[in-house]
Amino acid sequence: MHGVSYQHTTRYLNTISMTSIIAKRPLLVVAGVGNGTGTGAATAKVFAKAGFRVALIARNAEHLEKTANEIKAAGGEAAAFPVSAYTSSALSSAFDSITSHWPASSSTLRAAVWNAGYGIWKPFLQITDEEVGEAIDTNIRAAFAFARLAISAFKENELDDSGKKGALIFTGATAAWRGNVVTSAFAAGKFGLRALSQSLNKEFGKDNIHVSHAVIDGLILTVEDRVRHA
Repeated sequence: MHGVSYQHTTRYLNTISMTSIIAKRPLLVVAGVGNGTGTGAATAKVFAKAGFRVALIARNAEHLEKTANEIKAAGGEAAAFPVSAYTSSALSSAFDSITSHWPASSSTLRAAVWNAGYGIWKPFLQITDEEVGEAIDTNIRAAFAFARLAISAFKENELDDSGKKGALIFTGATAAWRGNVVTSAFAAGKFGLRALSQSLNKEFGKDNIHVSHAVIDGLILTVEDRVRHA
């Protein structure tokens, strides 16, 4: 994990969950939940256990609802906000729905996690223009849109007891640091995501908004991966 420490995140969660809950419940938005068994869902459950309300954004409504129900069954509070695609307009609409579900009078967005991604592993000359476009759209353009929505909300927050207004976390991969023989499109997208996180941290750190990039490697067995490896 690069750019963010487990200890720092744990301290942040503990501080926010104990102090903000007195007036408003802290809120996490996580985009990219997959089939509900990977990084996005696990992150949502950790935050929910720490006292956060959790807004889940993903494309598969069935898996999204299943994850929300699991969080609620464990005593947490969560809601699903499915999107048809990770576009700027779809994400903006999801954030509007989240605000309607949990108004600013009852919740404050304090953390946002971008876990959505698109991976393609092929020899360079076999990669199509459509696959390159999807890698850029999901890993970079959509991340830009999500970050803009989250940071705009953070800027309206008061400082918490740790002196922060919010935390934005991007999950990445080793491909964000070095390419390999079949990762040209994937690595290009992940390099862009890491560059975005570093730039935002430099720009908004002075505003007490923490932006980090966490490398989390390992295949998550999604529906698409089941089909690909069948």
